[in-house]
Amino acid sequence: MPTHSPAAPPEDCGHPVETIPGDPACGVLILCDHASNAIPAEYADLGLPKAQLERHIAYDIGAADLTRRLARDLGAPAVLTDFSRLLIDPNRGEDDPTLVMKLSDGAIVPGNARADDAEVERRLARFYRPYDRAVTAAVEAALAAGRLPAIVSIHSFTPVWKGRPRPWHVGVLWDRNPALALPLLAALAAETDLTVGDNEPYRGGLPGDTVDRHATRRGLPDALIEVRQDLIGDRASAEAWGSRLARILAPLVLADEIGAAARAG
Repeated sequence: MPTHSPAAPPEDCGHPVETIPGDPACGVLILCDHASNAIPAEYADLGLPKAQLERHIAYDIGAADLTRRLARDLGAPAVLTDFSRLLIDPNRGEDDPTLVMKLSDGAIVPGNARADDAEVERRLARFYRPYDRAVTAAVEAALAAGRLPAIVSIHSFTPVWKGRPRPWHVGVLWDRNPALALPLLAALAAETDLTVGDNEPYRGGLPGDTVDRHATRRGLPDALIEVRQDLIGDRASAEAWGSRLARILAPLVLADEIGAAARAG
């Protein structure tokens, strides 16, 4: 079982978004909402010890390396965050009460305790909205290239939650549009060594989340893929999963069958 290789916490986020170039007409756009645990120096790690910033509360372990390999293997564009979800969570609506977490999986976040409306607005402007705009720009580029892009969002989940082991190796979260999710679930189930969750370990469809903002409201096909963190905790394992998912996704998204079905529907 791979062991977790901690991400090196950058001292500054610099630009809060990482973009990976790819063919906008390839039929898929890959997103990673919780790619980084970076916190700018002036936030003083939000008052947390370094060990807390290596936990899932700060970022999705393994998701960034998986996303980069998936994008490379598919030749697809990707957009990743370069800031910690503890600063502000881009996978929430702007009015979501969990946008800036004061308590996360038992950890009190001192630097968020007094985050008033003005501070939340500063974080929205500095981190959240640049990511949101980058995703919008990538979707518009795909549409301008003549392809309806499938939105694939990459996340990871903890092997155990509140003392209960999670049996799934990978899950697919989806809400209204099954055009990509159902074929993807079937393709994953055909991999005989995997236990696959359908809307596990969470339910799909959170109003205001990234998929809702950029796929559901536009009528684009989408799937949020969750991979268990103990399977992608080191770079080699994460990249192997990226290549595996590329192999599985390629016939579903690159041939434009999903996009054609969505246009017809």
